[in-house]
Amino acid sequence: MKLADPKTLVPVAVLMLAVAGAAFGLPGYWIYLATSAVLNTLIALSVGVVYGRAGMVALCPLAFAGIGAWTTGWLNVHTGLPFLVLAALGALAAVPVGMAIGLPALRLRGVNLAVATLAFGGAVAVVVFDKGFPGAAERVSVTRPSFAASETGYFLLSVVVLALVGAALAALSKRTTGARWTAVRDSERATAALGYSVTTTKLLAFAVSAFIAGLGGALTAGQLGVLSGVGFQPMASIAVFTAAVAFGAAHVEGALLAGLAATFVPELLHQLGLPQDVAPAVFAVAALQALAAGSDGVAGQFRAVLGRKRSARTQPHQPPQAIGTDPAVSGSGRPRTEPRSAEPALKAAGVNVTYGAVKAIQGADLIIREGTVHGLIGPNGAGKSTLIDVLSGFVTPDTGHVTLGEIPLDGVPPHRRARLGLRRSFQQGRVNPQLTIGQYLMLSGRGNADRRLVLDLLDAFGCPPAATKVAAIDVGTRRLVEVAATLAGRPSVVLLDEPAAGLSTQESLRLGAGIAAIPERFGCAVLLVEHDIDLVTTCCDEATALDFGKVIARGTPAEVLADPVVVRAYLGTALETPSTEPASGGDLETAVRS
Repeated sequence: MKLADPKTLVPVAVLMLAVAGAAFGLPGYWIYLATSAVLNTLIALSVGVVYGRAGMVALCPLAFAGIGAWTTGWLNVHTGLPFLVLAALGALAAVPVGMAIGLPALRLRGVNLAVATLAFGGAVAVVVFDKGFPGAAERVSVTRPSFAASETGYFLLSVVVLALVGAALAALSKRTTGARWTAVRDSERATAALGYSVTTTKLLAFAVSAFIAGLGGALTAGQLGVLSGVGFQPMASIAVFTAAVAFGAAHVEGALLAGLAATFVPELLHQLGLPQDVAPAVFAVAALQALAAGSDGVAGQFRAVLGRKRSARTQPHQPPQAIGTDPAVSGSGRPRTEPRSAEPALKAAGVNVTYGAVKAIQGADLIIREGTVHGLIGPNGAGKSTLIDVLSGFVTPDTGHVTLGEIPLDGVPPHRRARLGLRRSFQQGRVNPQLTIGQYLMLSGRGNADRRLVLDLLDAFGCPPAATKVAAIDVGTRRLVEVAATLAGRPSVVLLDEPAAGLSTQESLRLGAGIAAIPERFGCAVLLVEHDIDLVTTCCDEATALDFGKVIARGTPAEVLADPVVVRAYLGTALETPSTEPASGGDLETAVRS
């Protein structure tokens, strides 16, 4: 194992602290400070979960810590339970409070959420902490366990707890739970489209964050014995939050740096005779710098540097040619079957959507048949994206019905539609850059994507190897990965919203061959929303044209493109000299593409 690997920095640093504190016999005061640094690291880790991973600004980590400490103190006064049980119960007591304060995160974003959580922290400080902690008036100290009664023993206990929490978070990062948090941070719509509940994901992040912070508070009660509310005020929460952001507490090594800074920078200022209030200002400036750079703090920047060095040492990947693709052929089309005899896989009937005075969709009907690729075309502003939002559940129609097979989807939220077998992509890339391609496909598969399916999807769309970081690939290749991800959950219908946007000619050819093969190779129907007429004629069995929210033509791609109404919608006028030959669509396709 390489010591330069960021994943090894935490155990190495913790080991160094343990050796410095226990083996070298540092004075008791410095052992006390080292313990405080470990506990501050736990608080920073809680910030790393809810902000660094899930992207929600919560300015009340010490409120959760205070609840854990208060509960531990109360149980110490009123029960005879062992300290470790008291600490566990104190951490658990913070969980329902964390979920309760997480409820506003379902509606609030950014500054609004920050203000709400800061107000919560202030309210808890006034109502609970300022009235005194249990046992403080009577000077009843929280009893440490016998094996950790000394400062050195308690320091080692805190180190063990930190190591366990770090290992648990590392395990979560490798599972879908951690990936869901970062997915919510990058795009809530994309997370729902993958079949995950945004509500559940956010509340789980707040619950885990509150548990970790509550555990830190419970251990603080054991460290100090008798507590006051001074250390749990809102301004202290802001200081911890800014330090966590500055050092990148989404990564465990960043949280450790934040914990060390939060403890030793004020001590250094005290030794220099400077006001300790300078420390929060320093952390705030560093946090602003991290936010302006769009990075995950010091730890994130360090990992990015290591990632670039590793990428530079690897050979550039040449994407394999998708099976069945002939780069010299772009418009020959896929072999046609008799799609109109197939049963409907997805059906929309009488859909109307209005935004104030704007009629985005007007009585639209659409049938996507099993085993087919169906194209949805139309000029800009025709309502294509609105219709695909209706089908996937992101827009509720004023009237009309959507049916998946025989399952009515009226009122079904997006994540449940995805679980039922209806997946979609987006016009703007929403692939999670923090994951490898393989991890993203596994996340998209919700447990249905085994290694064989992942390799098959990568081959079908000419994607880089599964171990490649999404952040390391270009925008065009990310589009291919996103299309592949829609199939990872083995859906019955996929909705592709302009997947060729931003692709080069060769990438578009690979994509076209991959889409054309989806019904036979992966067993699902496809709705392709696309402006690339070559791609539509190459891939699609059927097509529907929209204009001003109305269906103006349906049939084979050749029939739709040969319809004068469609030509008028694109060009503003019909062709002056229509051909007397049977409509093949060729000349009109050229006119439409121009």
